[in-house]
Amino acid sequence: MKKMLFVYGLLLFAFLIYVFQYMSEDNRQGDPAGMGLRGEISEKYVMITFQSGLEYWKSVLKGFEDAADAMNVSIEYRGATNYDIHEQITVLEQAIAKKPAGIALSAMNSHALTAVINRAVDEGIPVVLFDAGVPNSKAYSFLATNNYNAGATAAKQMSELIGGQGEVAVITLPGQQNHIERTKGFTETMKESYPDIEVVDTVDGKGRIEVSRRQTEKLLEKHPHLAGIFITEATGGVGVGEVVKARIEAGKSRVQIISFDTNKGTLDMIQDGTISASIAQGTWNMGYWSLLYLFHLHHELTTPAPSATDVVSPLPVLVDTGINVVNQQNVEQYYAK
Repeated sequence: MKKMLFVYGLLLFAFLIYVFQYMSEDNRQGDPAGMGLRGEISEKYVMITFQSGLEYWKSVLKGFEDAADAMNVSIEYRGATNYDIHEQITVLEQAIAKKPAGIALSAMNSHALTAVINRAVDEGIPVVLFDAGVPNSKAYSFLATNNYNAGATAAKQMSELIGGQGEVAVITLPGQQNHIERTKGFTETMKESYPDIEVVDTVDGKGRIEVSRRQTEKLLEKHPHLAGIFITEATGGVGVGEVVKARIEAGKSRVQIISFDTNKGTLDMIQDGTISASIAQGTWNMGYWSLLYLFHLHHELTTPAPSATDVVSPLPVLVDTGINVVNQQNVEQYYAK
């Protein structure tokens, strides 16, 4: 009898050890700390752009979505339906009212949005800017192309295309900070490094195909010896390309085009030789790192430190997301797979 009780005791002890080990393993699997840095699906981050239907934003939004998947959080995409600063201000105010975990914003105007951005930060909502910034706002970081250097790269490409001499013009968006910097990089580089090239005109294409098309026609009428056009955005670039393509088909002198970004219309025109080259930005990086920065701010995971400009910030105040030059040799790589 005593022997039987001893055996039953051993079996009960082994069973209790098994139950203890099983529960310990189950607890480890359910412990968020064991799964790495993760948020809550109820934690919502908002991305706001202008002209929300543009193909350009797809890659930025994909980066934002990929980061949200990695961090187990939710996102919402908002944007003004037109190139209208008052509409973008309204969209931003509506987002602030919902108290999101953070807002990533591409600013249509570098002055008009300052007060609303500052209000969001004062109310405890982290804001980072991407693509187009607002230099005097309280936003924590700006992730974008170094637009001055991108303009300088466009100037170098243009000089090579027109043999280092001739007249060129710029079609841009004069109220938007990133386009101001691209234009400045282009014109100053031409003046400093290519003295035989003159930038004879800078006009507003309003980011629209039809307006850029009309502006191109006016430029060619006003400057009949124009050798090249630098267009600082992709939508208007297609309008410029349509005019130049018609000239080529009519047997007139060729005008070289340097465009910006990689929408399908631009890529098609590079492939058929209408547009000579375009400056491609690291747009996926802008979206991905915007969300990660907002996540770290929301969870207070960073320690403020002085930047190179002596600004004390919990994040890098400026991040260059890089560029590449797209031409006929590499254009196939930029089509969506």
